[in-house]
Amino acid sequence: MNQKSSGIVRKIDDLGRIVLPAEMRRALELSVQDPVEIQVQGDHIILKKHTSACAFCGAVGQLTTFRGKYVCPDCIRSLRCL
Repeated sequence: MNQKSSGIVRKIDDLGRIVLPAEMRRALELSVQDPVEIQVQGDHIILKKHTSACAFCGAVGQLTTFRGKYVCPDCIRSLRCL
């Protein structure tokens, strides 16, 4: 895992929240209400800018929503052949 310390330390508030510094939000182009993925790897908490991807193959772009899931055109074609 490629890690580099920002030197920034934040405390968790009474509701379990942490404020992401403005310079980090700008660097990742995160705005208010943008979705962020939260992952745990060992003793690390990883925050990632969320990108929508096909539920079957992970492709991004040209996605269609079906029953709350994103599906790409190639997987739609594959499903039609079943």
